[in-house]
Amino acid sequence: MLLDLENISFGYDEKTILENVTFTINEGERIGFIGPNGEGKTTLIRLMAGELSADGGKIYRKSGLKCGYLAQTGGYESENTVYEEMRGVFAGVFGAIEKLRETEKALARAEYGSAAFRDLSAKYEQLDKRIAAADGYGTDVKIKTVLNGMGFEKAYDQVISTMSGGEKTRLKLCRLLLEEPEILFLDEPTNHLDVPTLFWLESYLASYRGAIFTVSHDRYFLDRVAQKIFELENKKVTSFRGNYSKYKILKAEKVLFEEREYEKQQEEIAALKDYVARNIVRATTAKSAQSRVKKLESMELLEKPLPPPKPPVFRFTFAEKSEEAALGVSGLSLSAGGKTLLENASFAVRRGEKIALVGENGTGKSTLIRALVKNADPAVRRGRFVKTGYYDQENAALDPEETVLGALWHKHTGLTQTEARAALARAGLTAEDMEKKVKSLSGGERAKLSLVLLEAERANFLILDEPTNHLDLLAREALEEALRAYEGTLLFVSHDRYFIQNIADKIIEIADKKLTVYPCGYEEFNELKRTAAAKAQTDAAAALLREKESAKNASHRSKAERAEEAKRKQLLKQTEKEISETEAEISALQEEIARPEIAADYKLLGEKCARLDELNARAERLYEEYEKLI
Repeated sequence: MLLDLENISFGYDEKTILENVTFTINEGERIGFIGPNGEGKTTLIRLMAGELSADGGKIYRKSGLKCGYLAQTGGYESENTVYEEMRGVFAGVFGAIEKLRETEKALARAEYGSAAFRDLSAKYEQLDKRIAAADGYGTDVKIKTVLNGMGFEKAYDQVISTMSGGEKTRLKLCRLLLEEPEILFLDEPTNHLDVPTLFWLESYLASYRGAIFTVSHDRYFLDRVAQKIFELENKKVTSFRGNYSKYKILKAEKVLFEEREYEKQQEEIAALKDYVARNIVRATTAKSAQSRVKKLESMELLEKPLPPPKPPVFRFTFAEKSEEAALGVSGLSLSAGGKTLLENASFAVRRGEKIALVGENGTGKSTLIRALVKNADPAVRRGRFVKTGYYDQENAALDPEETVLGALWHKHTGLTQTEARAALARAGLTAEDMEKKVKSLSGGERAKLSLVLLEAERANFLILDEPTNHLDLLAREALEEALRAYEGTLLFVSHDRYFIQNIADKIIEIADKKLTVYPCGYEEFNELKRTAAAKAQTDAAAALLREKESAKNASHRSKAERAEEAKRKQLLKQTEKEISETEAEISALQEEIARPEIAADYKLLGEKCARLDELNARAERLYEEYEKLI
């Protein structure tokens, strides 16, 4: 057990957000946390992470529990470079490696076999084991794996303070992955991530050793990562086993079961009360009626199931069809900020097609969308009778000082006030919202207002830039349903892979300044890209593995050879000493042999010459050994 919540309650300004929330998180669990916007999902994570204190109930934590928390705006400031910051996670390991290198140098200077040599050898062994236990020799490889996977392969030397907010949030996630806390709290971790990075993150989290508790509106992500779904609804948390797709089935079954059980009990109660009413005054049946009264009194009454939140409803219609060739692009080139984004792009859009425009962040998707909406470039030709409706992910067309009702009604004066209110209400904007100023709306509410304005355009060609941003799961699914039913032409940009999969019948990808058309749905496109990506990842992983093995082998070679190196240096010193002594003895002997009294003594001269031959042979042998040692 990592965390155990018992009857947690919490509220703001006398408004209860959470009520009697009870659940347990165990080691290694993968939990997806869902619920409508504004229900308190982030609040509950902050309670578990220790940033807030509960009004009631108790949170039990495993002793010494190490938590990691990525907030939606979870970046941080630092004047370090990206790589320096990530190396900081392993400061202890790198410090041990530095001490190991210093010990190696000291070993080389120590006399082989001496007490100092033995002490240094023991220290070396201890440091080496510590580094190996922490996988220290693969630390740089681990850092590169995470940074490359999260899209920072070209930003190792960039100073963090110069990055955008989204980049800082991604970098915070990199650091958390490297820190490997026992439980990882992720609040919308897929924000700011393009599709290739999302696939990498999902694969990485699949082998993550700790527990994961993630809030996400990305259903594809929840399907691949979560093994259990916690749903926050009506201030309470309900647990469902399985991923998001399994949750949808189980939730529908739960709602149906509870409704049937409640209705069954109500029927039973009604029958018992009817029997009592008819028979309590009769002497012959009073006893049986009284037993039914006792049964009613002892019955544990089921609460009437609260209706699930009502999803918004969107309706996209148009007055007349466009011609068959809705849009033609030929030889289009685009640039922004002096950077070329697209070169000589060509494609066609037929009436009724639903096309997803995909590509990594920064490749020019939104720039292309805006160029198509403006229709000012001669390379873009819009078909006859085409009326476009544009959804801007920043909702920049909304006047922050306008009211919700005024934003729709003043722009579309053909609507009656009743019609305007009804359209806004269908989208989930309440009567209380009508007089609110746009600037006071949440991101989800502004998105819904923009979608209602888009409905009112009655365009036969919708161009949407990230329409699911800020929408909760109910709203996303409602938008999907409306766009699937839409009979006009659709071109959209989205990072929501579930959304793309359920709507698109053609994919256009921007990559390396080129535009490629895939006449297939998202699953088939994904398989093509996944195969190519798998090969690239395999090659990259193999290169990083070789780098890790090289670092490890280099260390192991140093460990194995350090004694030999020390021994070699000791032998070298000894050999030099013996050569010096031998040469000195040869010189002294030659001087003796040259003396007249020695030359006159034949027997003594013979002994001296024999000794001189031995010394010369020894010197020759020592020189051969010396050459081998150096």
